[in-house]
Amino acid sequence: MITLSLAEIAEIVGGQPHDTADAAAVRVTGPVVRDSRDVRPGSLFVALAGERVDGHDFAAAVVEAGAAGVLATRPVGVPAVVVDDVLTALGRLARAVVTRLGTEVVALTGSAGKTSTKDLIAQLLQHRAPTVWTPGSLNNEIGLPLTALTADEDTRHLVLEMGARGIGHIAYLTGLTPPTIGLVLNVGSAHIGEFGGREQIAQAKGELVEALPADGHAILNADDPLVRAMFARTKAPVTLFGEAADADVRAEDVVLGDDGRPSFTLRTPTGCGAVKLRLYGEHHVSNALAAAAVAHVIGMPADEIATALSEAGTLSRWRMEVSERGDGVRIVNDAYNANPESMRAALRALVAMGKGRRTWAVLGTMAELGDASLAEHDAVGRLAVRLNVSKLVAVGGQEASWLRLGAYNEGSWGEESVHVSDARAAIDLLRSELRPGDVVLVKASRSVGLEAVATALLEDDGAAGEGGRA
Repeated sequence: MITLSLAEIAEIVGGQPHDTADAAAVRVTGPVVRDSRDVRPGSLFVALAGERVDGHDFAAAVVEAGAAGVLATRPVGVPAVVVDDVLTALGRLARAVVTRLGTEVVALTGSAGKTSTKDLIAQLLQHRAPTVWTPGSLNNEIGLPLTALTADEDTRHLVLEMGARGIGHIAYLTGLTPPTIGLVLNVGSAHIGEFGGREQIAQAKGELVEALPADGHAILNADDPLVRAMFARTKAPVTLFGEAADADVRAEDVVLGDDGRPSFTLRTPTGCGAVKLRLYGEHHVSNALAAAAVAHVIGMPADEIATALSEAGTLSRWRMEVSERGDGVRIVNDAYNANPESMRAALRALVAMGKGRRTWAVLGTMAELGDASLAEHDAVGRLAVRLNVSKLVAVGGQEASWLRLGAYNEGSWGEESVHVSDARAAIDLLRSELRPGDVVLVKASRSVGLEAVATALLEDDGAAGEGGRA
């Protein structure tokens, strides 16, 4: 965060200083935070009111802990800027700071792979200049401006993940932090129950490229017809990435190693280079190409991009996080979230890294699929059988039972698949049946909390997650 006084913040957001004799003398020098536990000396505390907790109730405590002031909707007895709507004010502050800094904003969206791709982009751009990026998946109207406000005078690149649960959401986010480079990864089934169909999802994702200026740059997936069609929705120049022959940034000679890690030849308009990813699963080839396209647009040569991609790892937890116990049991913790596309990719990665070993797919509910839920869960269960996963463990309620039903209907009639009630039951089953050398994939939507399964299995051995290394 750049240093601003409460008086300057009040002017930016259209608020009024309260409970301070001299708002110009009270200076915000620390981070802008919404959680009282994150307060540091000089912080600005954003008093958001939630369903269970109202940030205004913590105003006195955060100032006592060192916060310079509070952004609030009412006077709170400590130095504050009072506004009509805290969230709107937060967005205005983010836009003003980003505009003042002149930082290049790289924004990305898509149905699957956003966080992994964002992490790759951040690591590539760090090779060139100081870069700030979205931590984890804080990609909504709260997380995005908070991330933007961590930028300072040294920041050259700001990499922002943008999520959407409806039409207009991404348009709103691009209004807070106008992007100069916009990347659309794919259009899948994530949140299809809220959108109503893939065409509506494409409409929402395309708002990103519509927001780009004529001197900006759009980066689109050549292998996804709905994304490729967004070419017509932007006035900015377009770079295509993918495995299609006409992609500007593409992968050739893709090979998936016995360890589940892909390698390929990266080809860009400026040259080519050999890439061996540290990430697991062939689906990361597309993510890597998307990151490479961003790096190409900012001027990195192909050989430098290839080297940086080969060195990059995972920065966010529970996304194909691979750890191996002392007895050789390998745990693949991909439990942060799930949708049909990422489920299929994770199953294929499991099979690739499990050659010659028993493989376990411990899968839970994929949320927000609406009327498509039965068909999508059934299809994932069937795919597990077709890929010859040794055992499917479906965890949870009715939707998880549909995973087991799909496997059963595909021919898994014996003990190759089972439905259990919850994570505890899955842990008990695995503890009784795992053998040395087995490979276990754990994946479900975030609300299911299946990371507890991976944690328990690792604690049995005293092992710790290795952030994608095995």
